[in-house]
Amino acid sequence: MPETISPEPTEAKINAANDGTTGSEEAKARFAKAIEEAKAGAQALKGEVHDKAGAYREQAKVKGDEAKVRATELCNEGKTRASEAICSLGKIVEDNAANLDAKLGTKYGDYARTAGKSIQDTGAKIGEKELNELGEDAKEFVRQSPGVAIGIAAATGFLLARLFRKGN
Repeated sequence: MPETISPEPTEAKINAANDGTTGSEEAKARFAKAIEEAKAGAQALKGEVHDKAGAYREQAKVKGDEAKVRATELCNEGKTRASEAICSLGKIVEDNAANLDAKLGTKYGDYARTAGKSIQDTGAKIGEKELNELGEDAKEFVRQSPGVAIGIAAATGFLLARLFRKGN
């Protein structure tokens, strides 16, 4: 359907005729005004975005700090439990030394007592050290014996895989 053209002049045409400007000049002026308004709106929006980003950044920092504190607490708790478990294992080995004395001879019983004492000492050392000290000790062990460290990691991975596979 074709658009009908009104013979009556529009308000913009009347204003343009009265002040001596053409329609194209008025369109340019309106366009320039629209551009200025858009720029002002973009600046305001930029300020809002900057403020909100700062607030979100601060919230993330607080949450990150809380997570670090909680992770440290959990690591310390795990270290304590591991230390206690190792000491208990050493005690069990040492307690069974008498059975080895009776069944296999005092030589093997002495080995068990020595091993039990060594395991208990290791558990106590783990319990006394801070987490960062344990990390440094682990790094130093890997530097000195990378082959042994890889073997231990492989064996641990194998045992964990077997443990979790049987649990399913």
